[in-house]
Amino acid sequence: MQGKFIGVGIGPGDPELLTLKAVRIIQDSKILAVPISDVSLLEPKVVTVNEAKEYLNSCVAYTITSQALPEVEQKKILLLPMPMIKDKERLAAIHDLGTKEVEKIINAGENIVFLTLGDPTVYSTCMYIHKRLKRLGYRTELIPGVPSFCAVAAKLDCSLVENSDELHILPASYQIEEGLSLSGTKVLMKTGKKISVVRELLLQEGLDVQMVENCGMDGEKVYQSAEEIPDKPSYYSILVAKSQKGEV
Repeated sequence: MQGKFIGVGIGPGDPELLTLKAVRIIQDSKILAVPISDVSLLEPKVVTVNEAKEYLNSCVAYTITSQALPEVEQKKILLLPMPMIKDKERLAAIHDLGTKEVEKIINAGENIVFLTLGDPTVYSTCMYIHKRLKRLGYRTELIPGVPSFCAVAAKLDCSLVENSDELHILPASYQIEEGLSLSGTKVLMKTGKKISVVRELLLQEGLDVQMVENCGMDGEKVYQSAEEIPDKPSYYSILVAKSQKGEV
């Protein structure tokens, strides 16, 4: 019998936010797939944790999981290249190669768990492999995790929306001018290197802005206004923008 590809959301950073279901499924799996953004990894490969140390040390998803479940160090690891580039053709080729490696594992009858930050349905690298496998007819499953923007709202000790308020999730590394004009609460993710542009747009719109950097992780910082946002925050930074202070 063929195995299954399972995308498991491990939450935003705090190891204690792994769900009981995520813990069980990770424990039951012999092989974990982890996304590696390091461009020196040219092709996917199955290795032991010791063989993968140079890559795993910079893999946030694995680091969080290992803090909650030290036993993952005994599992096999499928390193999957997931560089942060925007060349669609090159990315497609990389994802196709990763999918073929996952196919080998599934065809051998093993389940494979892909560790992904936050929730697998929200800007997750997991879905590049998932949708390819699904098109090919393989069994797939997604295990929800605590979304990063929900953890950020909790850290800020506020709600995101109430009553008839709207919630908009915006990828801030792309054009967001139109999105910022929408009513309700705007959550800005994936700010990347455009943070200075994003900050200026937020100031122009006169929005009440808060940002959490590295939520639940080492180096966590909270910023209470757009003016406070630094020029080079961590990649793991999420902004919450509202029309008026205290209005959610």
